[in-house]
Formats: sequence, structure tokens, C-alpha cells
Amino acid sequence: MSNPPSQALAKPLPIAVFALVSLAPLAGIGLAGLWGGAWAWGALAWMGLAAVAIDLCLPWVAQDADSEFPGSDLLLAVIGTLALAMMPLLVWAVLRLGGLQGLALALAGGLWLGQVGHPAAHELIHRPGRGLRALGGAVYAVLLFGHHASAHRLVHHRHVASDQDPNSARQGEGYYRFALRAWPGSIRAGLAAERALRGHGGAYRLYALGALAGLGCGWALGGMAGLLVWAGLGLHFGAQVLLSDYVQHYGLRRGPSERVGLSHSWNAPQWFSSALMLNAPRHSDHHAHPARPYPALRLEEGAPLLPWPLPLACLVALYPPLWRRRMARELAALTKL
Repeated sequence: MSNPPSQALAKPLPIAVFALVSLAPLAGIGLAGLWGGAWAWGALAWMGLAAVAIDLCLPWVAQDADSEFPGSDLLLAVIGTLALAMMPLLVWAVLRLGGLQGLALALAGGLWLGQVGHPAAHELIHRPGRGLRALGGAVYAVLLFGHHASAHRLVHHRHVASDQDPNSARQGEGYYRFALRAWPGSIRAGLAAERALRGHGGAYRLYALGALAGLGCGWALGGMAGLLVWAGLGLHFGAQVLLSDYVQHYGLRRGPSERVGLSHSWNAPQWFSSALMLNAPRHSDHHAHPARPYPALRLEEGAPLLPWPLPLACLVALYPPLWRRRMARELAALTKL
């Protein structure tokens, strides 16, 4: 198990830092949509490389915080609303730029949706307020991944690190094989859980309506090309959601009667990606306390640590031979503790 960086920030991350780091990329993406050219490539470079570079160069760890965070839910609502508003604007800009510039913009925007929009929607579906939960579900639905709002809460949190959870990767299972298994598996498991809980799968009808509304918006913006761009962004988004689940639970297993604990999720301590992803890398504490506000998530002693910052771990996971070889060492080290 990797040791955390030795340097620590003097204080917990304030909400202002979460807001600045998570929202700042939208300025570059917006300029890329308007002007294309170097702005498009710059926005892609920032979203694809900045978090990895900053985490490696300044691998500080923020202190744990208490649970009082005025404005934390407001930031979630702002990001969720911006994600919904961004989709039609992004599709329009991609169609307008076209070619490689349009592709660069689509990838940059898609990475923001996956690295910031998804963590925000994930937090929203865990919040107690009905309006916030609905906003999180709407983000997932419009991005063609609506089932996650049910499957994550009703299946993943209940069965994590077991074969009953489609989104817990087994040791030796490559990401691409995992994605082909987990994507349809989580759709089926979430629907079954909704029916068991409510006696019907009505939530899935809402997810389908949201997806159809999104694809219809894409069609209205650019016909078949607009629909395909919207679908491509949704596919990119869903692949990133599955990649985060894959990395954060790879190879960790618990017995039939064992309760979910700190040892069933991988974590990463670096401050910058924690701010960008709304503390999603502090994953063990989230599973132990799903209702805990994201700024208050802790890095508990004994929780497994990834050998890389989370964004870099996700990149490594895209090359399964390297991922499996390195993670076999990390899993072996855990069994010796």
C-alpha cells in the first residue's frame, strides 16, 4: 500500500478552493467554443494533464475538516445546473468548429463533465433534499446514464466489494472487459432494486425521458450530426463514471457477512484532484458515511491508497497490462497488513 505524500496543507480545503478549481476550466472551454484554434487544444490540455501535473509536482494533502460547510450544497447545485446548460452549448460549438478542433473541444468538455459534473451529480443524489437529488438524477439522465442514480445508491453502496455489485471490479479484470459487464449489469441491477423498493420501475421511465429529451435537443441543434455528438458525449461521460468505479474498487473484496469498511475502496490524498473532483478520491470515508458532506470526507488511517493520484490512476487503467501488474503488488501488500 502506497504511503501518502509527506507534505500537508495547514488547513482543510475551503469551499472557495473547491469552487475555483472545479469551475475555472469552464472559462477555457467557453473560450474554446467561441474561438476554437489554440483555445480548444489548451482546454483539452488543461483537463487532460493539469490535474496530473499539479498532483505530481505539489502532492500536498489537505487536513481533515469538520462537517460545517456553508455553501457546499450551493456549489453542487451550481455545477449541476451548469452541466445541464453546458450540454446544448457544447454540442452547438462542436458542430460549429467541426474537424479536429471540434473533437478537441468535445473531449475537453466531456472530461469536465466526467471529472467535475459526475462527482457533483454523485453528491447530489446523496443529499437529503428532494430538489438536489432530482437535479443529480437529471444530470445523469440527460447524459444518458440515468440508471446510475438508482444503481449507485441501491446496489453499489449496499453490495460494494462483492460479486452482487456489477460496479466492483475483480482482480485481473481489465477496464474494457469490466465496462462491458458493468454497464448493462448496473442497468439491470438498478431496475431490480427500484422494483423491490417501490414495486415499480418508474424512475427508469424518467431516466429514459431525460435521455430522449437530451438526444432530441441534439437533433434540434444539428440533425443527425447533433444527435451523434450528444450521444458521443454521453458515451464519454458513462465511460468515465465506470472508470472511476473500476479504479476505486479494483480487486477489493469482502466476505458475505463482512460489513463495508475502509478497506473496500481505494483512495488518493492529493489536494488538487481532490478539489477538482469534490473529494471523490477520499472514497473509503464516503462509503462509510454516504451522507457526509464532501468537504468533510476524511482520509482515515488504514484506508488503501492508490500508487498514483486518481486522474493518473485512471489513465494507467486504460492500459490493462500495466494496471494489473502494478495493482497486483498493491493488493499483495494489503493482504500482509
